[in-house]
Amino acid sequence: MTFTINSSNSPNSLTLDNIRPQIKALQPELVAWRRRIHQRPELGFQEELTADFIAQKLQAWSIPHQTGIAKTGIVAIIKGAKPGKVMAIRADIDALPIQEANEVPYRSQHDGKMHACGHDGHTAIALGTAYYLAQHQEELHGTVKIIFQPAEEGPGGAKPMIEEGVLENPDVEQIIGLHVWNNLPLGTVGVRSGALMAASERFTLKIIGRGGHGAMPDQTIDSIIVASQIVNALQTIVARNINPLDAAVVTIGEFHAGTGFNVIADSAFLSGTVRYFEPNLESIIPQRIESIIAGICESHGASYDLDYQKLYPATINDPRIAELVRSVAMEVVETPMGVVPECRTMGGEDMSFFLQKVPGCYFFLGSANPEKGLAYPHHHPRFDFDETVLAMGVEIFVRCIEASGNNK
Repeated sequence: MTFTINSSNSPNSLTLDNIRPQIKALQPELVAWRRRIHQRPELGFQEELTADFIAQKLQAWSIPHQTGIAKTGIVAIIKGAKPGKVMAIRADIDALPIQEANEVPYRSQHDGKMHACGHDGHTAIALGTAYYLAQHQEELHGTVKIIFQPAEEGPGGAKPMIEEGVLENPDVEQIIGLHVWNNLPLGTVGVRSGALMAASERFTLKIIGRGGHGAMPDQTIDSIIVASQIVNALQTIVARNINPLDAAVVTIGEFHAGTGFNVIADSAFLSGTVRYFEPNLESIIPQRIESIIAGICESHGASYDLDYQKLYPATINDPRIAELVRSVAMEVVETPMGVVPECRTMGGEDMSFFLQKVPGCYFFLGSANPEKGLAYPHHHPRFDFDETVLAMGVEIFVRCIEASGNNK
């Protein structure tokens, strides 16, 4: 879905009128926290500086918290003075192995590492939410857990955090999380029930043939011929085995083979990714992949070694919690585009593991501002976003917590 931002709904004209004064007043701090984290990016399960910064803030605000969950994860617990549900807020804290190309005062100080996906913003929003709730515990219904999760970009921190009991003591009843999203303009929120993000799976494949002289192909089993037929045949899975109304992707991203112009390659290496929304495709696609590979290899007399890994399941929102987020977002967003329901992406997210355990909702917070040059895509070395979303994120989180508590 493409959006054009015109003068009547320019992001530069946002007034944040629907954000309460206490959260508006936090905006400079939110920006400062985000920029500090941005300058010191760390990869998955290595977020020691980031975790220390988060813990220092929580300690300064007298918020009880536990560190060292799944190595570098943190959970803070804020108990309200009034009875109510246990809700969790999840924010990821890791960065990517990308060299930043932005020339900004807060650019990454760690070579080859960058917050190129907005997790620095997620962390700042979660910290702002924790601070606000801690200042208003007398009015708070129930208990809120703020989960600062490592390694979303890989190999995945949600699952080990769950295994170490982050959703227990007290038991979380519902969970929400957000992603600043440069595929949507500032002043919009993308939220829908059901699948929002795709399952993410990967595979590596080695085709084993028999090498030989390029002029004597009859003495060989050409691994490149075999692998090429496999690449083409794998595309028939989505085209001919999947319901046309169910989106899926099978992509080959790597193909390596051969050592010389007159040498028939002994082996070929392929790797690829699989994406889908519907859980019933979890077994269908890998079965078809291996069936195709096995059949083509057998027809040529080749063999193969396939390693198929299921990384993250689809991120599927609970309809009731999604409606809660949608109704809150309608109160906060200010542009005519408002809430965007059709915002699915084939990107993957390990928030999905939390949503498999607890009803919840993951949503997108529009953060692109082309007029300020802040519209590069996620994972781009020049990725950056309009920091106005930080206060908006806190406001939406707080309103969701309040609405949930008042409906205990």
